[in-house]
Amino acid sequence: MPKSKSKRNKYVPPPKPKPKPAPRWVPVLFFVLAGLGFISIMSRYFLATPYPIFDNNWWQWGGLLAIAAAFGVATQWR
Repeated sequence: MPKSKSKRNKYVPPPKPKPKPAPRWVPVLFFVLAGLGFISIMSRYFLATPYPIFDNNWWQWGGLLAIAAAFGVATQWR
C-alpha cells in the first residue's frame, strides 16, 4: 500500500562540520602577549622610582595594548 505524502521522509540537510582546532601558536601567543602586558604594567608601578626609564606612561599604554592584542588573539582560539 502506498504511503501518504505526510508520512514520507523529508529532506534533512547534512550536519555542519566541526571547525578545525586552532594552530598550536594561538594559545602560546595569547599567553605571551597577556604576560608581557601584565609585566609591562607592573614594571611601570614597581620600578618607577629607582629607574627613571620606567617613569613615563608608555610602559602602561604598551601593556594595555599587549593585553588588548591578547584578547584579539583569544577570539581565534578554538
